[in-house]
Amino acid sequence: MSARGKARRRALDILFEAEARGEDPLSVLAERLQRAEPPVNEYTTTIVEGVCRHRARIDELITTYSEGWTLDRMPAVDRNLLRGGTYELLWMPDVPEGVVISEWVSLASELSTDESPQFVNGLMARFKQLKPSLAL
Repeated sequence: MSARGKARRRALDILFEAEARGEDPLSVLAERLQRAEPPVNEYTTTIVEGVCRHRARIDELITTYSEGWTLDRMPAVDRNLLRGGTYELLWMPDVPEGVVISEWVSLASELSTDESPQFVNGLMARFKQLKPSLAL
């Protein structure tokens, strides 16, 4: 797994843990940075901070475009995969869109349900298609 792949996985871990604990992801991130075991990559920090900064818009987009699923009905892993992937896809223009989608779909394959990779891929591909028209 690439360094950025590991950073994405760590960001997902932090976002998921924060939700499970009912805490702010920035607080969990701060704990991990202070503990530094394992160390937190700068890219992980960028993703977590970005998701927090744009969370309302990210959740609005996921809710609007996920057909037949509400945020509450989604598995927590999928919800946080989509948050991280959506942030990276829409707010980090220096990262190739295809790589972003592939990496987050790979995490879905590894960590979630059998249906999750297709769901994550479909929604993120839709965001890629709509990106020029989305008001960010």
